Amino acid sequence: MRKLSVLAVIVAVLVAGSAFASLNKQANATFTPGVITSGGVVAGIGPTTTNNDDSCDIGVAPAATLLLPYFEVDLGTAGTGRTTLFSITNVSPYAQVAHVVLYTDWSFPVLDFNIFLTGYDVQPINLYDVIVRGIIGSTTGTSTSSPNAINTGGSQPNRISPNAGATGSNPNIGTQPFLASSADFNGNPQFLGSVTTNCAPGRLPGTLPAQLQTDVRALLSVGRSTGAGITCPGPGGEQQVGGNHGGTVAIGYATIDVAATCSVALPVDPGYFTGEILFDNVLIGDYQDVNQSTAAGNYAGGNPMVHIRAVPEGGPAAAAPVPTNLPFTFYDRYLNGAITSAARTVDRRQPLPSAFAARWISGSTAAFETQYKIWREGFTTNSLGGAAACTDYVINSVIPLVEIVRFDERENAGIPGSGLIVSPPTISSPTLPETSRQAVTNALFPPVTGSTDVGGWMYMNLNNGGDAFASSALGFTPYNATRPGFGVGAGAAGFFPRDVSQNWVIVAMFAEGRYGVDYDAAWLGNGCSPALPATSAGVTGTAVGRIAPAGGVLVCPPPAATTQPTGVTQCTGTNVTP
Repeated sequence: MRKLSVLAVIVAVLVAGSAFASLNKQANATFTPGVITSGGVVAGIGPTTTNNDDSCDIGVAPAATLLLPYFEVDLGTAGTGRTTLFSITNVSPYAQVAHVVLYTDWSFPVLDFNIFLTGYDVQPINLYDVIVRGIIGSTTGTSTSSPNAINTGGSQPNRISPNAGATGSNPNIGTQPFLASSADFNGNPQFLGSVTTNCAPGRLPGTLPAQLQTDVRALLSVGRSTGAGITCPGPGGEQQVGGNHGGTVAIGYATIDVAATCSVALPVDPGYFTGEILFDNVLIGDYQDVNQSTAAGNYAGGNPMVHIRAVPEGGPAAAAPVPTNLPFTFYDRYLNGAITSAARTVDRRQPLPSAFAARWISGSTAAFETQYKIWREGFTTNSLGGAAACTDYVINSVIPLVEIVRFDERENAGIPGSGLIVSPPTISSPTLPETSRQAVTNALFPPVTGSTDVGGWMYMNLNNGGDAFASSALGFTPYNATRPGFGVGAGAAGFFPRDVSQNWVIVAMFAEGRYGVDYDAAWLGNGCSPALPATSAGVTGTAVGRIAPAGGVLVCPPPAATTQPTGVTQCTGTNVTP
């Protein structure tokens, strides 16, 4: 795959700095993987200590990777349609490089660029500018002095360099002083030596080359390039690597990683994780989905991006893999070919959950509507994993799921009327692409027969079946877990099947053509929870197949179990926090 990528540097404010203290933090807790028992699905046991960051729980906290699960941009006249904006903030006093990758809705990496953030810097990006106008960024919002070195009162409370001459001055927009000597640490001591060249002034393109602009728009709106700016050939010419949205709407998702240098490497490149990414949890981010169409309602919604932390955090790039207690990581499918379990989890990013609960409202006199922005973990891999050819991306257009159950406000349930409900899912199961926006009126979401309620909630078991499905339907196994408990089958030495996949759901509600809001759906188990069985696998008197949070059983209060029907053991939980 040949890709004409863009090395873009957004230049802002300089940070005057001193050398980091030791950043090579080590994990200080252990996890027990989740298991499936006669009582149901029991979540993995979390850390036994609290003075650590070892957790599979996803929250809004400074992170090493940000996920924008879904973006949408109308390609028409500016100010008349939908666009997505996102902002990245560096909450540390040290300069950081944020490496941004835009993907199609079938997970093909279309464009990558780098945002250079100085200490306490923030950079907003309007994807209409990137996709339609071909502009990565501008000097708007940059300055010629460093506010983390000198505040408006003239004092220097945040100055981090002991050198009296290191004021953090940035006399020319487009110029970044880097580490000049051992006495004057400017920038970030974790940067690679290539940063002075790769992130140097003049590397900000401003406007993308015309051919590249054309193919970025083509790939995100019709799923196929012209081959002039970006090419992904196969039998018969350029391959379909994204959905066809009529050429008028660009749809995809984005990842943003903290990195040690500005580069054009991609997650599909094996060297990306072993030589370039960093592990400092220093980035926060948000997005805004703005619909400026008066016909559609002229509303907007916003939300934090998904904050994915490195566990443990810290340490340089291009070093020996640091072990993590995570059973698998966010970028697992791009780490095929690793020969040790530590190398297979070298990115150290938290995994995401598979099952969610999401509110819905549709109808009423207020004209409420609900849509879900759903991100799925696809099956394509890196070049060493056997599924990275241009002809492979189509498999991410029909990713199966276990089941979706709709509840109305009277606790009545609606289940799908066709397709198998089974875990792992089969070829006949409902499918979705890697990222999409779905209205709750879509046939994917079963109605509650006879119900007149305009609201309720949706249970979504979005697990794609992982290795169990891929091995039978696709002929390869893209995933891995470093310990047993996440799949069926034998394994050894840190390589075990993983039959549970990662997902994320955002609830988007709007009403009356005036109000809009986005928020994350509630996850029913974290990334360390095993696959939840389908409800069709339910066993009367047990929690198997029961819709419930990971665990699925009552927690027994101390010191004795609650009174239960004779012969039924449902209260099998503990008071140990999972």
